[in-house]
Amino acid sequence: MSPGAGAALSFLASAIGAKAVAEIGTGTGVSGLWLLRGMQAGGVLTSVDLEAEHQRLARETFTSAELAPQRFRLIAGAGLDVMPRLTDDGYDLVFLDGDKVEYGEYLEQAVRLVRPGGLIVFDNALWHDRVADPAQRDPETAAIRDVIKHVATDDRLRSVLLPLGDGLLVAQLLP
Repeated sequence: MSPGAGAALSFLASAIGAKAVAEIGTGTGVSGLWLLRGMQAGGVLTSVDLEAEHQRLARETFTSAELAPQRFRLIAGAGLDVMPRLTDDGYDLVFLDGDKVEYGEYLEQAVRLVRPGGLIVFDNALWHDRVADPAQRDPETAAIRDVIKHVATDDRLRSVLLPLGDGLLVAQLLP
C-alpha cells in the first residue's frame, strides 16, 4: 500500500469515527496499521486472511507499532468463508483487499456488514492501470471493472474512485 493510499484510509477511518473495522486480506499488516491509526482509541480491527504467514507478519507489524493486542483480531480463513459469520451492521468500515475475482461477492457481504453511513473500501481499483484499458480482459481486471460498475449503479451506495496508489474505490452505505 502506498503512503498516499494509506493516509487516505487513515483519514476515512478518522472522518467517520470508526470503532470497528473489518479487513479482508491482511497482507503484512500495513493497511491494517493505517486503519488503526485513524480509528478511535480502543477501536478494534478484525482482519481476515487465508495465509498464516500473513497473519504472523501482521501481528509483528502491530506489535512493533506498540498496539495493544485487544486492538486487533486476526482470523484465519478465506474471506467468503469468514464474512458470513461476522455481525450484520457491526462495522463502521469494511476494507477489501483479498482475491480480486471475489470482489463482487465481497461487495454483497460488505453491504450487510457495514452500518448505515459506513464505508466500504476496495483496494486496487485501478489494478496496475489495467482497469481503464478495455483490451485487458483477465479475470481480476474484469471483476474489478464489474464491481466499479455495480457500485456506481447501486441505489444503496454513494461512491468515489480515488486515484491514490493503485486506486481506492470508496462507497458509503446510504442511511
